[in-house]
Amino acid sequence: MAAEAFVQDRHHNDVLAQPDHGAATASGLSLLRFFLLQTLRLSPQFSFMLIFEAALRYVRESEEIRFAMRPLELIKRVKEIQQEAYEKPETAKEKDTRQTVAVDLSKRLKDLHYVNDATSFKALEEWRKRKMERARLRQLEKNGTLATQA
Repeated sequence: MAAEAFVQDRHHNDVLAQPDHGAATASGLSLLRFFLLQTLRLSPQFSFMLIFEAALRYVRESEEIRFAMRPLELIKRVKEIQQEAYEKPETAKEKDTRQTVAVDLSKRLKDLHYVNDATSFKALEEWRKRKMERARLRQLEKNGTLATQA
């Protein structure tokens, strides 16, 4: 706070003063101005080191803030979507192949079922005809034996 008050007092006479462009950058720039003004009063070598350290600290802080403000979840989701889009044609091709194989297998099973049904139906018809023939012969035998007994 004292630094900002000092900078505001010296704002009109300061050559380095610039209009503030936002609250976040204003406090950082105010601190940098304060360090610059304080170091100008000291020896040239020492003041250069202090200016360099302050500027370096300011750059580090701004990089940390910038890194903290990155939308990491959004970036991660975009990468996932890109990966899905890249892998999707291969998956679609596999699905088409699987579906084709499944349809082909289903057709074969149905054809086999129909063939088996036709064969079974034919065998059933033949069995029924034999059964009816035997029943008719038994009936004739019964009628014949009844006719001979009477």
